Order: sequence, then structure tokens, then C-alpha cells
Amino acid sequence: MSPQTNRQRLGALGEELAAEHYERLGYALLARNHRTVAGEIDLIVHGHDATVFVEVKTRRAGGLDPLHNLTSSKRRRMRALAAAWLAEQPRRPRSATVRIDAVAIVVDDLGRLLSLEQFEDVA
Repeated sequence: MSPQTNRQRLGALGEELAAEHYERLGYALLARNHRTVAGEIDLIVHGHDATVFVEVKTRRAGGLDPLHNLTSSKRRRMRALAAAWLAEQPRRPRSATVRIDAVAIVVDDLGRLLSLEQFEDVA
């Protein structure tokens, strides 16, 4: 496997920080980086009678707003990816609620967390 780029390492760090955040809130991680032909879901978590599909956006301090790229087309694609995953996973935990969250993470140059904001039901 080829070495990760700086951007890939930053994304992986953000996903790890977001996964830890949801675990602290009492959610269980169901999947990470679930790939389909239509794209990738960063995190899928379950807890509090909800299945949550999470888009993680990570930036270094001084960069653009992490949610800048969460466009309406990205939101539509996230809904389609979530629907596909639900259809493909007959043995998944059942829940009363399904939602799509976004997590905006900012880290410093050493990779230390500066801010983490969770936005529920963005799509």
C-alpha cells in the first residue's frame, strides 16, 4: 500500500477524533470509511435509538471553515449512501431514528484538537 498523503493523514485523524467523540456520547461504531460505487461514508454509529451517518470535515487552524465543502449535492449523495447502506445491511441494529450528521474538526499543526463541532441532521 502506498504511503498516505498529508491530506489523507489529516482526514484519518479527524475521523478518529469524531469516532472518539461519538463513543464518549454512548454510540457504538458500526463502520468506518464504508465504500460504495457512489462514494464513501466516513462513520456510521448507533446509539440512543438512532443510526447516524457521519460526514467528517477536518482542517488545520487558519484554513477554511471545515463545513465549506458540505454542499447541497454532497448532502444528496450522503442521503443516497445512507439509504444504500441501510438496504445492504439486513442484520444492522434497528433504530427509531436515522440521521446524517456533520462533524467539523480543526487541529493545530501538531494534530492537536482545537475545536470539534457536531451538527445533527444536516441532510
